[in-house]
Amino acid sequence: MARIDEIEAEVKHDVIAFLTNLAEHVGPEARFVHQGMTSSDVLDTCFNIQLVRAADLLIADLDALLAVLERRAHEHRDSITIGRSHGIHAEPTTFGLKMAQAYAEFDRAKSRMRAAREEVATCAISGAVGSFANIDPHVEAHVAEKLGLAIEPVSTQVIPRDRHAMYFATLGVIASSVERLATEIRHLQRTEVLEVEEYFSPGQKGSSAMPHKRNPVLTENLTGLARMVRSYAFPAMENVALWHERDISHSSVERMIGPDATITLDFALARLTSVMDKLLVYPDRMRANMDRLGGLVNSQRVLLALTQKGMSREKAYGLVQRNAMKVWESDGRDHLLDLLKADPELADLFGAGELEGLFDLGYHTKHVETIFHRVFGR
Repeated sequence: MARIDEIEAEVKHDVIAFLTNLAEHVGPEARFVHQGMTSSDVLDTCFNIQLVRAADLLIADLDALLAVLERRAHEHRDSITIGRSHGIHAEPTTFGLKMAQAYAEFDRAKSRMRAAREEVATCAISGAVGSFANIDPHVEAHVAEKLGLAIEPVSTQVIPRDRHAMYFATLGVIASSVERLATEIRHLQRTEVLEVEEYFSPGQKGSSAMPHKRNPVLTENLTGLARMVRSYAFPAMENVALWHERDISHSSVERMIGPDATITLDFALARLTSVMDKLLVYPDRMRANMDRLGGLVNSQRVLLALTQKGMSREKAYGLVQRNAMKVWESDGRDHLLDLLKADPELADLFGAGELEGLFDLGYHTKHVETIFHRVFGR
C-alpha cells in the first residue's frame, strides 16, 4: 500500500498506481492485466459489489426490526389507546395497531431495499466509452456470472448513476420511516403523555443538571441520523447527470456517501430495533389519558347514530358538538354521555341503554383481528 501511495503521488491516478505496483511484482506478464479495460470497469463494478453487500446487511437489519415489531404488536394487540390527529385526541385504537402499522411500513422498506439491491447489482467490463472496442463482451458476461451480478446493458464507460440514485433514495425513504417511528415514541414519552418510555438502565443519567430526568435520547438520536441519511440522497441524484459518456464528478461524492449512508442506516436500524425491543409500555396510562376528556372519543359514533334516527348530518353534528364543547371546556369534568342524556332534543330518540351502548370501546376495536390478518397473515 505504501508503494501504491508513493506511485499515486506522482501519477495522480489510483488505478494506474495499482497497476504499476502490480507490474513491479509480476514482471512482463503484467501486460496481460487490464487488457482493453478502463478504470471505471474496475471501480464501478467493485462499488456495486460493495453496495450489494451493504444491502444484504441492511435487509438483515430490517428482518431483525420486523421480528421485534411483530412481537410487540401481538403483545399489545388489545392494549386500548387513544389515536391522535393533529396531536389531539381523535378515536380509540390499540397500541398493537400502532406497532402493526410500523411493521407494514418496514416490510415495504424491505421490499424497496431488495429492489434497490437488484437494480444496483450490475457489472461493466466494456472499455473506454463502453463500446467493447478492445475487449470482447464475453469477458463482461464471464465476470458478471462469477460475481453474481447482472450485465449492464449500456455502460458508456460508467454504470449509469440513476441506479445509484435509486439506491440512496431508498436509504433515505427507510431513514424517514425510522424517524417516523422514533418521533412517535418521543411524543408518547412526553411527561404529559407518558404512555411509553425508552428503557432507562440502572445507573443511567438523564441530565447533568436535573437528576430526575429520563429523556428519549435514543429516539432523538435516530431523528438526527435520519436527517443525515436523507441528505445523501440528493447528491446521488445530482450524480446522474454526467458529461457525455462519463466524467468523475460523481466519484468524490460516492467516496463519502457510499460508506456514510449505509453505515449510518445500519446503525440506526440496529438502534431502533433495540429501542422497540426494550420499550416500556404503560397500558394503564393509555387508558387514563383516553378517559380524561369525558367520553369525547365517542362523538362520531353518536353523530352517526343520530343520522340513522333520521336526523340530518348537519343538525346531528351541531347537536353533538354543542355538548362536546361543554366537556372540552370543563377539561373532562363533565361527561359527554351525561350531557347527551340531559339534552331535551335527544329525549325521545334513544331507548333505555341505547346511548350508553354508543360508548362501548369494543366498537372501536372490533376489526383489529382483520387488520392483523392483513399485516401478519394470521
